[in-house]
Amino acid sequence: MGWAIAIHGGAGDIPLSLPPEKRLPREAGLRRCLEVGIAALKARNHPLDVVELVVRELENHPNFNAGKGSVLTTSGTVEMEASIMDGKTMKCGAVSGVSTVVNAISLARLVMEKTPHIYLAFDGAEAFAREQGLETVEMSHFITPENIERLKQAQEADRVQIDYTQPIQKETPKDAAVADGDSQIGTVGCVAVDNEGNLATATSTGGLVNKMVGRIGDTPVIGAGTYANHLCAVSATGRGEAIIRGTVARDVAAVMEFKGISLKEAAAYVIDRVPPGTAGLITVSSTGEITMPFNTTGMFRACATEDGYSEIAIWDSPSK
Repeated sequence: MGWAIAIHGGAGDIPLSLPPEKRLPREAGLRRCLEVGIAALKARNHPLDVVELVVRELENHPNFNAGKGSVLTTSGTVEMEASIMDGKTMKCGAVSGVSTVVNAISLARLVMEKTPHIYLAFDGAEAFAREQGLETVEMSHFITPENIERLKQAQEADRVQIDYTQPIQKETPKDAAVADGDSQIGTVGCVAVDNEGNLATATSTGGLVNKMVGRIGDTPVIGAGTYANHLCAVSATGRGEAIIRGTVARDVAAVMEFKGISLKEAAAYVIDRVPPGTAGLITVSSTGEITMPFNTTGMFRACATEDGYSEIAIWDSPSK
């Protein structure tokens, strides 16, 4: 047994022709955030602190769809969501509809630790953040020129657009676009386990490009996009509606427990049960096993273990 960590920056229809100016900053961001997590685990920080720290770094990276860099709603606004969960105690916290809080994941943790509740949203979450003294900024802080352009493209195509999708031609039939593109890829997440087998997970997102105002995805739904118990920690990314329907994150732990199979087998089983092109997972077990399966074209991901193994990848085999 040893520590292990995995992070993701979203899964989806990531083209092999993704331009270097879009690929390289994300790979560099994953590498830096992985190094931050490794250092924290080596310093014997609790996994709950580690996953919060790493996801804060990912939220602050403008090339991922969380925090600064969050995608925009139909109204051109930002509505961020996040959740965090401790495997040993199964305590958790979640937020939705956050538009001024610099790090939504830290607000989710405060909901877990400072309230009798699990989930706060919109005005209530914003008020609680101010009450707790979290850093807040104008909404414009989170909006990047790239996401303004992506919203424009999605609105011109009249669709809710998958993150990493290349520009769509206006003449694309509306029905085909909707059937193929109702997605909110681009979530970030981190899972970690320490030398004592303590597990934690954290997930954060800006949501869908051109999503309806008020729409909530899988990220803050405990058991859908985020889950941890004594067996494993899971963070999901993909089409939120499909992940919620499949209770994807909880199912990994449930299949491990009730079928008595390994983390890798359980995660593969769960991914196989959701529609193709809809989901990716990062998972760690209490014994330090890591698996990062996806059934999309690619998933920005990275991992490391105490024995020296590390990986930063986007495409490769969906079975890995």
